[in-house]
Amino acid sequence: MEDPIAEIKKLLKNDKLVIGKEETVKGLKRSEVEKVFFTQNCDKTVRGDIVYYAQLSSVPVIELATSNTELGQVCKKPYAISVLAVRK
Repeated sequence: MEDPIAEIKKLLKNDKLVIGKEETVKGLKRSEVEKVFFTQNCDKTVRGDIVYYAQLSSVPVIELATSNTELGQVCKKPYAISVLAVRK
């Protein structure tokens, strides 16, 4: 299996990532998402919502071994990112 961070970096170049809880949940509800990533320090409420909608859509959810600030840096954003999704 490929390293999730390397996969995220590759997907960033292809513009296939959705950043944030709201956009991820919308994508899950519309069946536009194929995979979801969340950080180890993601809020429990957010995590519960994401896992719930992902299970309804049969989408795999991957917990990253990084913090939300590290994920923000990986995505070259000046803010913390807790949830990412991959568009179909």
